[in-house]
Amino acid sequence: MMERQPCVYILAPASHSTLYTGVTSDLLGRIWQHREGVVPGFTKRYGIKRLVWFEIHETMESAILREKRIKRWPRAWKYELIGKNNPNWRDLAVDFGFDPLPTKTKADPSSRPG
Repeated sequence: MMERQPCVYILAPASHSTLYTGVTSDLLGRIWQHREGVVPGFTKRYGIKRLVWFEIHETMESAILREKRIKRWPRAWKYELIGKNNPNWRDLAVDFGFDPLPTKTKADPSSRPG
């Protein structure tokens, strides 16, 4: 298991259509929360559960700064960041012992962000 430490992460659905960038000091706990939908909000509403990128930081301050910068990036830059180390957009949470997520999901047209 991973020790608690500051981390920036990006989640995506199977379709790669929507990205969520977050910061946490407990990546495994936060992944579990996203997968179980225990916290209401954007990721629960759009079914965003697949960990496609993460970066560990020395301090929470540096992690928060990085998260804020990435959130302002154009989508293409985020795709490039993910693609450098995870070209197939594999669910990295599986490496930490999480069950694999389904690779295809039925999209509800009314649930897509504008």
